[in-house]
Amino acid sequence: MKELIEYMAKALVDQPDKVVIKEIAGEKTLIYELRVGEGDLGKIIGKEGRTAKAMRAILSASAMKLGKRAQLEILE
Repeated sequence: MKELIEYMAKALVDQPDKVVIKEIAGEKTLIYELRVGEGDLGKIIGKEGRTAKAMRAILSASAMKLGKRAQLEILE
């Protein structure tokens, strides 16, 4: 799932080499922290948060197949 987030994020930003994803695994929950280069944060969040919401929906659907919960945190 980390690769899925990385693929989506790199397709959206101007500086794909600065995309960093950290995975924190819990018992039933996976937390992914996404960091992007300066100036690319708005592209990841999107207008009114629509892009971020769509990424989270795809991630949740993917996690459900594994029987887990996934959470995406977008950090500055």
